[in-house]
Amino acid sequence: MVNDPIADMLTRIRNACLVQHSQVVIPNSKIKVEIAQILTDEGFIKGYTVTDDKPQSMIVLGLKYAGRNKPVITGLERISKPGRRVYTGYKEIPWVRSGLGINILSTPNGLMTGRRARRAKLGGEVLCNVW
Repeated sequence: MVNDPIADMLTRIRNACLVQHSQVVIPNSKIKVEIAQILTDEGFIKGYTVTDDKPQSMIVLGLKYAGRNKPVITGLERISKPGRRVYTGYKEIPWVRSGLGINILSTPNGLMTGRRARRAKLGGEVLCNVW
């Protein structure tokens, strides 16, 4: 039983990048699919597919590499954890690596990047940083 499924997802991606796998398989949930969609839109992963396995469907993420073996994702960091939630207003949304990375926020309008949340003037829970 995993207490923090988002942290588990980030750790699986991090570990797969370290050993240069072409894809990583993660148990499916709505929030993980939304995170995968954001990572695809921002160009951190090639794409994702959702399988219809029983009893648990899975998400297969295609990892992206620059050059021969340098992963596009160099860092993943979980910010808001089950033991300590981190919320921010739109004016205080932190920059990740001076704008080179993204943060993923859970806002009233769904998950979005920090940049989109700033433009929409929405605050929320800072889930993670990716660079």
